[in-house]
Amino acid sequence: MTAISAGQTPATNQTPKPRKVKVSKINRYAGEGHNRGRWVVFGLLILLVVIYVYPFLIQIANSFKTDAEATQAGMALLPTTWTTAAYQTLFTNGQFPRWFLNSVIVTIFVTVGRVLFNSMAGYALARLHFVGRKVVFAFVVGVMSVPAVVLLIPKFLVIRELGMYNTYFGLIIPLLVDAGGIFIMKNFFESIPTAVEEAAHIDGAGTFRTYRSVVMPMARPALVTIIILSFQGSWNELSHFIVASNKPELVNLTKGVAGMVSGGLGSGNQFPLKLAAAALMTIPVAVLFFVFQRRIMNTSAGAVKG
Repeated sequence: MTAISAGQTPATNQTPKPRKVKVSKINRYAGEGHNRGRWVVFGLLILLVVIYVYPFLIQIANSFKTDAEATQAGMALLPTTWTTAAYQTLFTNGQFPRWFLNSVIVTIFVTVGRVLFNSMAGYALARLHFVGRKVVFAFVVGVMSVPAVVLLIPKFLVIRELGMYNTYFGLIIPLLVDAGGIFIMKNFFESIPTAVEEAAHIDGAGTFRTYRSVVMPMARPALVTIIILSFQGSWNELSHFIVASNKPELVNLTKGVAGMVSGGLGSGNQFPLKLAAAALMTIPVAVLFFVFQRRIMNTSAGAVKG
C-alpha cells in the first residue's frame, strides 16, 4: 500500500456534479417563442381576412354613393354623401323584384329536390346491393370531373326537345340532382353503423321506412351541408339559365345582374345601382350560411350504445 504523506488529499473516484439548469428560464424562452409564432399566425390570418373582406366593403360603400362619387372615388370606404337612391331605383324599377321572385322559386324547388333525390340515391349506393352498383357510383364520380361548360349545348338540346325551353320546368328539373351531393350523402351513410338499421329491420321496418325514420334523422349534418350547397349553387347559377330560357319574365337575379354589368342599363357607369343589386343578391346566401355553419358535416356520436 502506498503511504499518504501529510498534507496530501486522498484521490477520489467521484464524478463532477452536472450544472443545474434553471427550468423556469427555459420555460420562459419557450413561452416567448410560442407567443411570437402565435402572433405571426394571427397577423397572417388578419391580413387574409382584410384581403378577402375589403372588396365586399367597397361594394357596400359604393352602393350608398352617388354615381359621380362612385366613379371618382370608388376605393373610399365612407361615402361623402350617403344616399339610398340605388336601392330605391331597384325596387321601383319593376324588373328587380321579378328577378328576385324567379330566383326564390327556382332555388326553393331545387334545394328541396336535391335534398330528396341526392339522399335517396346516396342511400341506395351505400346500403342497397344491386347489380352494377359500383359502375353507377363510378359514373357519378366521373360526372363530377366533367366541366359544366361542356354540357351546356347538350343541355340546351335536351331542354328544347323535351318542350321545356322558356318554362320553369326547364329552369328547375335539370338542377334537381347533382353528382357532388350524391357523393357526399353516400359517404355519410356509409359512416353510420349498420347495427342501427339492422335493429330497425328486426322491428319490422322496411327499406324506405328505415331510410326515412332512422337514417335521415342521423344524417342531419350531411343534409345541412346539401341544403347550403344546393341553395348557394342554384341561387348563383348563371350558365344554365342562359341556355334554358330567353324570356324576360323568367330572368333570375344572376342573369339580370349580369345584364346590368354588361351595360344593359343605358348610359353612364351606374356603379351604385350595380353594386346595390349585387349586395342584395348576397344577403340570402350569407344569412343561410351563418345560421347553419356550425352544423356543416358535424358528425354526431353515440348512435350505438355499448
